[in-house]
Amino acid sequence: MKHIILSLFVIISFSVKNFAQKTLSEKELKEIRNSYDKNNTCLKAVTNAVSNNDIKKLALNRQNIGKFDHEFKYKVNVNGITNQKSSGRCWMFTSLNVMRPKAAETFNLPMFEYSENYLYFWDIFEKSNLFLESIIETRNKKIDDREVDWLFSNVVGDGGVWNSFTNLAEKYGLVPKEAMPETHSSENTRMMIKLIRRKLRGDALNLRNMKGTDEVLRQAKINMLKDIYKMLCINLGEPPAIFEWRYKDKDGNLTEYKKYTPESFMKESLGDIKFSDYVMLMDDPSKPYYKLYEIDKDRNILEGKNWKFINLPAKEIKKFALKSLKNNEAMYFSCDVGKQLNKDEGLLDTENYDYESLFGVKFDMNKKERILSHESGSTHGMALIGADTDKNGNITKWLLENSWGKESGHSGYLTMTDRWFDEYMFRVVIPKKFIDEKTLNILKQRPVMLPPWDPMFKEDL
Repeated sequence: MKHIILSLFVIISFSVKNFAQKTLSEKELKEIRNSYDKNNTCLKAVTNAVSNNDIKKLALNRQNIGKFDHEFKYKVNVNGITNQKSSGRCWMFTSLNVMRPKAAETFNLPMFEYSENYLYFWDIFEKSNLFLESIIETRNKKIDDREVDWLFSNVVGDGGVWNSFTNLAEKYGLVPKEAMPETHSSENTRMMIKLIRRKLRGDALNLRNMKGTDEVLRQAKINMLKDIYKMLCINLGEPPAIFEWRYKDKDGNLTEYKKYTPESFMKESLGDIKFSDYVMLMDDPSKPYYKLYEIDKDRNILEGKNWKFINLPAKEIKKFALKSLKNNEAMYFSCDVGKQLNKDEGLLDTENYDYESLFGVKFDMNKKERILSHESGSTHGMALIGADTDKNGNITKWLLENSWGKESGHSGYLTMTDRWFDEYMFRVVIPKKFIDEKTLNILKQRPVMLPPWDPMFKEDL
């Protein structure tokens, strides 16, 4: 009995001690409150300013205004800014923006745009199939299992990366924008996606409760996908299997109508392009460099390729990117676009906003620490189309073609300083022909498989 009482006393004492350690005492609260000198005239002025104004405007570093121009020594021949509107399809616009200069050259057009809506239809449809198939495969796991919980939390969405585009193009081809124009729902995707997720979550619960063989469940899945196809057609229109298209080239010549399939159109517009000739390079200092990585379940098509990349320091990636630009080849690029973006100036630079001086506090995490603490990650994809160098050949800034419309940034483009590239660039897709043999040999490694919930791997929106 004495032993029991003694044990209870130890447990209670330990609990009280822990509770005391976690609770702020009156003394500590007083110390913290006194540290704010409300009678300090400078602090009073800052408080008045910040509490009544936009923080970004107050933190804007005036010394950085006009410091960088928007001229570049090396620039890919592009023309015309696209607009993803209120959708998270930046990865799709970016991928197609990388490809469309090739199509414009093939057809001798002043400007050309592929149909983003066409690929978007198949992206959501294929993601729906992948989700339901994953539910069938995990139906014997508890619903609070981490993998199952992740599936229900990440049903379908607008996001994606380069491999999402190549998976779609290789299976469904490409069409010009005229063959499947944008709709209200493709430009404003939130409500459509919300309802498709609702439908798929209900279907997933039914699959988990269903009795029968895999064949029985997969037939039920096909019937569920018929509903998803119908919802997509109502919102986006039905994707063409065959279409006719003609165009007027930049010399004023009008062609005759020609019949295409999406596959034949992609071949004619892009030639014998092989998406396997492109490599994703990533700068993630939270993981060892010079290794090949793959993210499990990070694809949009069941039989498609997962997200795979070589992890390299930024300084290595820059060398290959500059070679690509010098050879008139645009690249898929993604970054943490919201950090230090001066949208009015169209400038990405680490010195745009001085929050430390405004608040009198330090923000001193490095890139690795920002990734591990979820403070930073890739949020947006754009096409990397230009670079500028000083008289010694050192890169000073880069040019990005955005998909937020021509009214955004500098006539639709963003200028990015080289120091911003180091801090907030995360991935660039570069043709193999511009990458050295040593780096390409990393592709022969067995990839390190990463879980889909890894803190770095947010899809571009």
